Amino acid sequence: MNHSKSENETKTNAYQFVFQKLNRDEPLPLQAFEGKVILIVNTASKCGFTPQYEGLEALYQRYKNKNFVVLGVPCNDFGNQEPGSGNEIGQFCAINYGV
Repeated sequence: MNHSKSENETKTNAYQFVFQKLNRDEPLPLQAFEGKVILIVNTASKCGFTPQYEGLEALYQRYKNKNFVVLGVPCNDFGNQEPGSGNEIGQFCAINYGV
């Protein structure tokens, strides 16, 4: 049994975490947002809370000039509520919520 920790599990500072960009095969390090207020939201397009995307976009628009960002992190770990590919998720968000 392998007990080694994943790369992100060994991080001790939030800015050391790295996400994957939705529609591209490239990293998105949180360090790129250093000095900003970051709201990280676990998302799933088939979740009952998906309509909150609209409110999250409004929140971002209201505070973006004050160094505020919202990062949606798709997750399919809870009841297969996000089975789409990065491109499919991106299209869904663009069509339905303008993000």
